[in-house]
Amino acid sequence: MAQVTLRINGFSYVLGCPDGQEAHLLAMASEVDKRIEAVKTSAGPSGEARMLVMAALTLADDLHDLKQTGPGAAPAAPDPKLGRRLGRLAKRAEDIADGLQTP
Repeated sequence: MAQVTLRINGFSYVLGCPDGQEAHLLAMASEVDKRIEAVKTSAGPSGEARMLVMAALTLADDLHDLKQTGPGAAPAAPDPKLGRRLGRLAKRAEDIADGLQTP
């Protein structure tokens, strides 16, 4: 098993992966890092967890669109209001998480 050091949002993460899959894992980490940078650009910097949630939501949204359009179809144009929508979703997620924490 190989070990790969990923850099996402300035932080290093060491993960194991099957031999030969190192480049694929690095490419996925690069995509996540790009999404986080896009979140910072559209919604401004915020907490690490919030940025990761927002990046995950953009990836999930793209995956959903691909499933809806089928293989080989071009993805829909990005929604210009996506940053604000994701910001509201992340805020709600943080509020819910804060309410679940015990003192």
